[in-house]
Amino acid sequence: MPTNAETAQKAVQAVRSIPKDADGPVFNAPWEAHAFALAVTLHERGLFTWPEWTVALGEEIARAQAAGDPDTGETYYLHWLATLEKLVAAKGVTSTETLHRYRDAWDHAADRTPHGKPIELRPEDFASGIA
Repeated sequence: MPTNAETAQKAVQAVRSIPKDADGPVFNAPWEAHAFALAVTLHERGLFTWPEWTVALGEEIARAQAAGDPDTGETYYLHWLATLEKLVAAKGVTSTETLHRYRDAWDHAADRTPHGKPIELRPEDFASGIA
């Protein structure tokens, strides 16, 4: 079984646009590494091929650029995450509505969580009408 480093290196080779240095992928925040790891895991489980991912990510970046994204590299993993959301919905893993429901619940949970404390989802975070 490949190691995490080997798997990450395969992803870097397959998806040339990944921000990287000599040691491999580079992340500006922990959530970027989590999004990267989630894509690698879903690929390993056969949800999509790297060529399929590359096309979907390229389309997402092109849409963002057409909408005014300056393509400075700072938004790369936002596009990565949007691509993940679209692919899991398109593949029937979940729906866009469920993704939005969980995003809103996490936002609500984060709003009520003191800085430095772990964010925990509670049933009330899923209440309708939460902005």
